Amino acid sequence: MSTQQCYFKSNNIKHIDYKDLEILRKFLTPTGKIMASKRTGVCKKSQRQLATAIKYARFMGLLPYIEA
Repeated sequence: MSTQQCYFKSNNIKHIDYKDLEILRKFLTPTGKIMASKRTGVCKKSQRQLATAIKYARFMGLLPYIEA
């Protein structure tokens, strides 16, 4: 078990919304990559939802694919 607790479970967030860019940016590296769950402490279920939300936000043009 990891010592960190899942960010989404501790803040009682049931659905990760692709339009909530402030939260999504917390889980991106400065170059725009999605951080690993080992580094962020997010559980597996939330990590999958997070990745899907980030990818959808990129597709919609809300987040960049890479940072220059």
